[in-house]
Amino acid sequence: MSHTVLITGSSSGFGLLTTKALVRRGHTVFATMRDPEGRNAERALELHDFAKQQPGAVHILALDVTDDAKVDAAVARAIELEGRIDVLVNNAGYGVAGFAEGFTVDQVRNLFEVNVFGVQRLNRAVLPHMRERGQGLLVHISSGLGRIVVPFCGPYTASKFALEALAESYRYELARTGVDVVIVEPGAFATSFASGLAAPKDEARIDTYGDELKALPAAMWSGVMAKLQADDAPDPARVADCIAELVEMPAGERPLRTVVDAFSGDGPKAVNEACRQVQRRMFEGMGMPDLLGVKGER
Repeated sequence: MSHTVLITGSSSGFGLLTTKALVRRGHTVFATMRDPEGRNAERALELHDFAKQQPGAVHILALDVTDDAKVDAAVARAIELEGRIDVLVNNAGYGVAGFAEGFTVDQVRNLFEVNVFGVQRLNRAVLPHMRERGQGLLVHISSGLGRIVVPFCGPYTASKFALEALAESYRYELARTGVDVVIVEPGAFATSFASGLAAPKDEARIDTYGDELKALPAAMWSGVMAKLQADDAPDPARVADCIAELVEMPAGERPLRTVVDAFSGDGPKAVNEACRQVQRRMFEGMGMPDLLGVKGER
């Protein structure tokens, strides 16, 4: 069955790869990005040309996840063009690297505006349509750092922990509506995301740590980047393929969380399994075990 999928942040990284993976499998994708007629015009043309050679189709839509009006307009246009949105992939986001104390409040606020509040905007825009149809899928692209914590990316990790909690709440609240909700947790991959991490702006504050401590973030991230540039580095296309498989999986069979990580070992999986057991026991105690997941298309 062919699905109609709206993806945020389709101009690069996992969003671009997922757009191509789904079009290659015969799905119709609304590839959304900022400024598709300006700075992303070349990428938009690339996707149009790519789709001509594939069984699926692509529509390019302008969308900024921080703008209510642009979000609502893009969703309305997608429904106008294809009559429905079967799947929303909340992919748009960015990361930061450095001492948490060095990030200004405005920097952290802007990070949450994209990584968390942008997701809420999109979910609110598509859910009335999905609930009316009694079916749909929300895919949230999180991170292994949405479950475990490492130093020197605290604000980003906080945003992904928040995203995970929001998405999991949606999973339970929408279970009886026929709308499914999943979370994908990629590890570190060599994409434009990894090379575009924002740095702390308060350099004067960081200077007070002294030279030895100041060198730690760069040392950690240089080690990570070396592994991502190695010949045996994990292929980011694995994440796109995982998302495509979740899209094609029947409702009621999709796991809440899927880890795609050859970098961090089994840490996120162990956390997920422990939490799954706790959640199951809690919901059984409340007499609402059916809210743990959608039971199938209505």
